[in-house]
Amino acid sequence: MSRDRKLITMQQRRARTGYMFILPFIIGFVLFMARPLIQSLIMSFNDVVLVPGQGYSMTAANRTYNILGIEMMLPLDNYHSAFAVDPYFNPRLVEEIGRMATNTIATLVLSFVIAVILNQDFKGRTLARAIFFLPVILSSGVLPGIEKQNEFYDMMAGVAESVKGAGGVNISAALQDLLQVSGVAGSVFDVVFQMIDAIYDIVMASGIQIIVFLTGLQAISPSLYEAADVEGCTAWESFWKITFPMVSPLLLVNCIYTIVDFFMKNDNRVMERISTVMYSDAKFGVASAMSWVYFGVALAFILLSSFIISRAVKSAQ
Repeated sequence: MSRDRKLITMQQRRARTGYMFILPFIIGFVLFMARPLIQSLIMSFNDVVLVPGQGYSMTAANRTYNILGIEMMLPLDNYHSAFAVDPYFNPRLVEEIGRMATNTIATLVLSFVIAVILNQDFKGRTLARAIFFLPVILSSGVLPGIEKQNEFYDMMAGVAESVKGAGGVNISAALQDLLQVSGVAGSVFDVVFQMIDAIYDIVMASGIQIIVFLTGLQAISPSLYEAADVEGCTAWESFWKITFPMVSPLLLVNCIYTIVDFFMKNDNRVMERISTVMYSDAKFGVASAMSWVYFGVALAFILLSSFIISRAVKSAQ
C-alpha cells in the first residue's frame, strides 16, 4: 500500500511539474489567442462586411438544406462556398494531405536513423550533432525570409534552373521514366520519388525530431546492452528488443510535432489560398470557414496517428 501511495505521489509530482512547464503557454493562449479563435469561429458562420470607421458587421450566412424532407436554414453557406464553389481549395487540400503523409513518414524515419548514428561513439560527434541541429536555427524564420525576399537567392536559384535546363539532365525524373518504361514503377515508386524531390524540406524539418530521439536514446541504460551481449544477442536483435521499444513512445511526440509543423509551413498552398481569399478577395467569412476546415483536418490526422502509434507502441513493448 505504501508503494502505491509513493508511486501516486511521484506521478502527481511529475504531472505538477509538467503543468508548471506549460503554464506560460496556457496563460498566453488564454490572453492572446482564445478570443481571436472564438471570433474566427463566429465569422465562419457569417458574412463579414467591413464598415469604414466602425470595424465590421456580420450577418448569418444562411443556406437552405433539405434534411429528411424538412427544409432548414443553417448558417453553413461559407463552408458550402469553401467545398463546392472555390475551385482551388479542395485540390490543394488533398494535395497537402498527401504531402503531409509522405513527409511525416520520411521525417520520422530519417530523424530516427540520424539520431541512432549520432548516438554512437565516434570522433567529431559533437560537431556532427551541431551540424544536424542547424536546420532548427535556419528554419526558425531567417531562412524562409531569405528564400522569399533575397534577390541574390532568387538569382542563384535561376542560375541553377538554367544550368539544369542547359544540361538537360534531371536524375530523379530520368530514373522515374526509366522505371515506368520497364514496368517496374507504380504508386509506391511515385511516393518514393516525391520523398526524394522533397529531401531538402525533409532534412530542414528533422532537427527537433533528431534531438527528441537522441534524448530518448541517451536515456537507455547501458546495462541493458551489456546484458544482451552476455546473452549472445546480435546488434540487430538488440536494436529491435531494446532500442526501438525504449524509444517508441517518442514516436507519438515527434509525429504530432511533425504534422503540426507541416500544416503551418510558409509554403503550404492551402494557407496561401486562405490568405488570398481573406486579403485579396476580402471574403473573411469564407476564409474563416476554410481555416476551420483546415484545422479540423489537421486535428483528425493527429488523433488518427495518435491512435495508431499508441497501439503500435503497446505492441512493441
